Amino acid sequence: MRTPRWFFLIFLLCLTFGSAHAERRVALVIGNSAYKSVPKLANPVNDAALVGGMFRNAGFDLVEIKTDLNIAETRKALREFGLRSRDADIAVVYYAGHGIEVDGINYLVPTDAALEVDTDVYDEALPLDRILATIEPAKQLRLVILDACRDNPFAGTMKRTVASRSIGRGLAKVEPSSPNTMIAFAAKAGSTASDGDSKNSPFAIAVVERLPKPGLDLRKAFGFVRDDVLRSTAYHQEPYVYGSLGGEDLSLVPAAPAVGAQADPQEAVRRDYEFALQLGTRDGWTVFLTQYPDGFYAGLAKGQLNKIAAEEARAEAVDKARQAEQEKARLAADRANKAEQEKAAAAAKAAEDNRLAAEKAKRVEEAKAAEAEQRRKEAEAAVAKALAEKQAAETALADSIAREKAAAELTAQKQAATETKDKNDNAMKVADLPPTPSQPSLSPQETIKLVQSELRRVGCMTGATDGDWSNASQRSLTLFNKFAGTKFDTKLASFEALDAIKARPGRVCPLVCEHGFRADGDTCVKITCRANYHLNGDNECERGQDKKPVATRESPKGADDERKQVESTPSKPQARSSGQMICSSAGCRPVKPGCRIEQRKYFSTSATNFATEVCD
Repeated sequence: MRTPRWFFLIFLLCLTFGSAHAERRVALVIGNSAYKSVPKLANPVNDAALVGGMFRNAGFDLVEIKTDLNIAETRKALREFGLRSRDADIAVVYYAGHGIEVDGINYLVPTDAALEVDTDVYDEALPLDRILATIEPAKQLRLVILDACRDNPFAGTMKRTVASRSIGRGLAKVEPSSPNTMIAFAAKAGSTASDGDSKNSPFAIAVVERLPKPGLDLRKAFGFVRDDVLRSTAYHQEPYVYGSLGGEDLSLVPAAPAVGAQADPQEAVRRDYEFALQLGTRDGWTVFLTQYPDGFYAGLAKGQLNKIAAEEARAEAVDKARQAEQEKARLAADRANKAEQEKAAAAAKAAEDNRLAAEKAKRVEEAKAAEAEQRRKEAEAAVAKALAEKQAAETALADSIAREKAAAELTAQKQAATETKDKNDNAMKVADLPPTPSQPSLSPQETIKLVQSELRRVGCMTGATDGDWSNASQRSLTLFNKFAGTKFDTKLASFEALDAIKARPGRVCPLVCEHGFRADGDTCVKITCRANYHLNGDNECERGQDKKPVATRESPKGADDERKQVESTPSKPQARSSGQMICSSAGCRPVKPGCRIEQRKYFSTSATNFATEVCD
């Protein structure tokens, strides 16, 4: 009988102390600032220290902070972190530094990357999928936080091996294939993030402020991060989250049971009491009283022990009465003398009296235990009711505060949007702006040459790429805006316009040829007619008709009068083709007879003219 007893004791202890076991949480933090081929970044190292400290303060079991890693060091850090996090429930990787998107794939750029050619990313950078593979074994949550959406500093000097290969602005949208995986960008796909004016980026500050809130669901936490960053950047930067989680709340830091939610301080005692009550053995109550020797539940446990003692006494009395009856029957069967029979009868009666007394004592103890259990349930119900009323009042107050805060934030958003619009309307646009740390380090003349070269490629410019943003160059960008549907400022050659033109794989502006020439692909070639054919006004070859002269005899006087009349009459213009060609997106054709080409403005405010066919 000892084995089952110890089994139940071990079971009770496991239930009592099992809740103390916490989930295992690990984090890897990387911050790259000291790049060798591009200007140094000021914030990533500071951001890594700030975020790493946040994870340590949140009680993470393992936090590794790495800064200024080259490609080999980055691979080693990921490999070692993957080995140490295999048994983790929550695994997090935070990266601050440069990132780049090539052909829709996101890469993290180590400090020693040069990226002189677009294919260098395969050797000198790490794809985002490598990070996801590192944290794949995590059981409950896999989280990647990327503060790497800065402008790509390598785009200005990187050579393309294939003209159609795209190099994006910021990072590309991702869709994680593993469940319970979340990827947070400092700025949504296709846009760039700001480093801010302080030693830490707005995104890092918001992450440290919102994520460690105990019990706060990650989706809601990153929603707060988004709101904070939008406000701090005047609504220019919007963080974004990709991936999906299940229906249950999932927080980075577990909720504090006794502080935040005002939980019942006797919750653990009550839970252990119910376990011991289900077990219902002397050993179980002994363990409970050893753990909780005083208090309300200790008194209940002692009553349960008394109940068990009464049951044991009753069972012992019943056994003695049974034995006495058996002895009395034996003596009668053996025909013992009268004295021995009377003695046995007296012993049997005494045993029966003891049994009845034990039964009565058992009923008394059971009544006491039932009454105590009823008092316990009533007390717990009263406490639960009070807690529910208090939580309802706190929830109502929190909802009221949240509504007031939302209204204030909406007003602030509208005011900020109005101020931003006024600022943009009044700002002067200057062509030759000095390069900023977030833009490629190119001189204004080099930028203009790149834009002119791309305009020539798409058929919108015929002049030389001389680095002078003249009126002809501005007209060429206006043509691109017209046929590409864009609205770039034609007064300056911007990086945004350069990226948009590069994204066009072929001709955008139509080809226009003079009379006597026809369009052949991207060039105009001269039209050559075969023998006995000539070029007419419609720019087509037609067969010539020779008219033989007819000899007539006229009087000299009549011929002289007719000649004078013809000379005195002014000549009338004849409707004939001008020999010009006009081209559009549908192709090229000759100008109709009696029509002409005029140069007209496309917009009333534009200084650029466009060829238009006019018929009187």
